[in-house]
Amino acid sequence: MKYWYNVDTGEVQTDETKGRGELMMGPYDTEAEARNAIAAARARTDQWDEQDREWNGKGTSPGWSEGDTP
Repeated sequence: MKYWYNVDTGEVQTDETKGRGELMMGPYDTEAEARNAIAAARARTDQWDEQDREWNGKGTSPGWSEGDTP
């Protein structure tokens, strides 16, 4: 059985209970993973944002030029 997180209602649903056309995240293997979907997505986004800041900051660091490989 797979689990889904319904973004509109904040509820965890299964394949059997999820509606069609609703904003869903998943599928997840466990109910706990589905319940944590928003927090996990936020953590990944924060990590990617930090990586972007580090990447973008390379252009202002002394000694770095366009020809350098990151």
